Amino acid sequence: MSATRRTFRDRGEAGRALAALLTAYRGRDDVVVLGLARGGVPVGWEVAADLHAPLDVFLVRKLGVPNWAELAMGAIASGGEVVLNDDVIRRLRISAAELEDIIDRETQELHRRESAYRGDRGQRSLPGKMVIVVDDGIATGASMKVAVRAIRSAGPAGIVVAVPVAPHSVCRELAAEVDDVFCATSPASFDAVGQVYDDFHQVSDDEVRDALERPTSDVR
Repeated sequence: MSATRRTFRDRGEAGRALAALLTAYRGRDDVVVLGLARGGVPVGWEVAADLHAPLDVFLVRKLGVPNWAELAMGAIASGGEVVLNDDVIRRLRISAAELEDIIDRETQELHRRESAYRGDRGQRSLPGKMVIVVDDGIATGASMKVAVRAIRSAGPAGIVVAVPVAPHSVCRELAAEVDDVFCATSPASFDAVGQVYDDFHQVSDDEVRDALERPTSDVR
C-alpha cells in the first residue's frame, strides 16, 4: 500500500497504476477480476487487461442515510448479503422502517442492474479461483466488505482487494478479511474518493456494458 499522495487523470489511468502493483498475478489461469459496479468496472478492465485475466461485474449497492444518501449506513450485494454500520444507524436514529424501505429500494435497483449488465448470463464461476476485487476507491469500506463476504460464500481459493485510493484505517480493517490489499495511494487527509481524480464522472450503465464486452486477454 502506497502512502505517497498522487492523483489520476481518470479511472483508466488509476486502473493502470493499480495493475502495476499486481504483477504477481499476471498470466495466471486461476485469476478472475471482479469490478464493483459501476465505478470499479472501468478500473477493473485495466487491471484485467494487464493481467490477461477475465473480467466480470459484481453488484453492490450502498445503503445511504435518509436525506444524506452519500453517507453509507451499510451495503447489500447479489445473493442477499447485507452489512450494516450499527454505529451510524444508532447515532442518526434510523428507524427499522426507514432501514427496511431503503434495503427494499436498493435491492430493486441491484436486480435492475444485474439484468442490464448481464442479461441472461450468470455470475462467473468463482470456486477455486483467486478473485481480485476492484473498485475506483474506498471511503467507509461498507461496499467492499459486503462484496468480500458475498464472494467468500462462493468458495474462491483467495480474495484480493485492489483499489486506487482508500484511507489507511479501512485498508487495515479489510486486511483482516482478505488475503491481500493493494492501494495505489492513501492520502493522509482523506476527504472523498473523488479527491484523487481529475475526472470522476458518474459511470453509466452503457460504460459498464461496453467494458464487459471488450476482451481483456491478449490486448497488450
